[in-house]
Amino acid sequence: MGLLFSSLDFYSHVIYLSLSTRGSAKLPIYLVFLCKVNFIPFKNQYIRLGDAFYVKTRPASVANPSLIRFNEALAVELGIPVLDNEDVAGIFSGKVIPEGSEPVAMAYAGHQFGGFNPQLGDGRAILLGEVASPAGGHFDIHLKGSGPTAFSRNGDGLAALGPVLREYLVSEAMHKLGVPTTRALAAVTTGEEVVRERLLPGGVITRVARSFVRVGTFEYFAARGNTGEIRQLADFIIERAYPEAREAANPYVALLQGVVERQAELIAQWMNLGFIHGVMNTDNMAISGETIDYGPCAFMDGFDYNKVYSSIDRNGRYAYGNQASIGLWNLTRFAETLLPLFDENGDTAIEVAKQVLGVYVDHYQQVRQSGLLAKLGLLPGDAQTDAGDKKLIEALFDTMQASSADFTLTFYHLSRLSVQASENDEAIRRLFNHMPQFDDWLVQWREHLRRDAQDDTLRQAAMQAVNPVYIPRNHQVEAAIRAAEDRADFSVFHTLHEVLQQPYRYQPGRDRYMQPPEPHEVVEKTFCGT
Repeated sequence: MGLLFSSLDFYSHVIYLSLSTRGSAKLPIYLVFLCKVNFIPFKNQYIRLGDAFYVKTRPASVANPSLIRFNEALAVELGIPVLDNEDVAGIFSGKVIPEGSEPVAMAYAGHQFGGFNPQLGDGRAILLGEVASPAGGHFDIHLKGSGPTAFSRNGDGLAALGPVLREYLVSEAMHKLGVPTTRALAAVTTGEEVVRERLLPGGVITRVARSFVRVGTFEYFAARGNTGEIRQLADFIIERAYPEAREAANPYVALLQGVVERQAELIAQWMNLGFIHGVMNTDNMAISGETIDYGPCAFMDGFDYNKVYSSIDRNGRYAYGNQASIGLWNLTRFAETLLPLFDENGDTAIEVAKQVLGVYVDHYQQVRQSGLLAKLGLLPGDAQTDAGDKKLIEALFDTMQASSADFTLTFYHLSRLSVQASENDEAIRRLFNHMPQFDDWLVQWREHLRRDAQDDTLRQAAMQAVNPVYIPRNHQVEAAIRAAEDRADFSVFHTLHEVLQQPYRYQPGRDRYMQPPEPHEVVEKTFCGT
């Protein structure tokens, strides 16, 4: 039948028959129809690793789940059958456990703001199961906000509606921006309230990823000296996300190499879009190389290397300008967990790890530089040209910082400029408060364009293909959350989501989604939602 099924209903019939032993009187027959459960083609693998890796956990059964949005296109990619709204709300709130699901809360540890916690785990999330996509590959389906688990540490395991909407909007926008990320499959309301700074409506988001294994998952077993489990986990993630490593002389060294390269590329993409993750703890770094955990994240408006949005990052550890170095710090923690798999000799294993980690900086800089050249419409050249390019790029960012120029609009307006000065210059000059430094920079940039001798129209089109018009701006996300939480109005959320599905194409009549916030709309702090 293949992996795409129509909806299948399974009915369980319970017949209770009791006959009186006294005389001919008989008690009635009771026929009870239990609820139907829709079929999802689960092919679970993580649970086969053994119970050291998780705690079997049933999601909380919520009162009155209601569907906000179901990602039908993603469902088709995953081979999930067509479901009606009631079924979606029941399954992806945790109220209904579909056939084949083996729900578990995953165990992991992690360094949080540099301090190690040996046991964290899924405190408000549950791995519902895994599916094999018709196009190839396995994917995890993960509920977030589905109630307490063994790892909740006295928390309620729930999610307020706001963080659910934020994660849905931002993760799906990241996908359309071309950045590796977890995906949003469904968002539902629970019909219940959660206690935060005030009572708020509750929600559950269903996330999809190649794997929800994190650096912290490896740290969990390394802290316990469980080399056997580390090997099991490494074999699992190689099979799931790095199959090419199987052919290497040492697959575990190849795994580290693959993770280093993907993380360098991922963070370079974040930086080139002005994205700030907000909480780059090791338990929030996915081994698969996908952006994970959209808690206190944000896209910058006015540029600032030191920009922090996260309400819990009081010392700026995860500021925009620190993300690349934190990525290497996290990867070093990952490498430490794999040392026993590299070589029996500890010193030799450390040297192997150092060599692999040594690639990170060059790879990150190469990816970031090539991305920025594309954003600026410049062609790469020889070593001397590259040095000039770096100076030109640094000068732009320094000028952006001095004037707090809007990150996204700076590159968007640049993509509309011709090699000759024109009336279009005024829009970008306003972003820089008509600073002479920026005017000087613009002259240098155009000189470089003339040396490249590209066709102006083709160059502009290439720039517009990598410089978004629309990003999930904080104030617009907040407006969607406020409308939903305060007035049960999801139209703001749906319209914003629609705009963000075409981030690189100008959409007439939707200019307000391009614009930075007015002073009274500025969002200074974002929150993780616990």
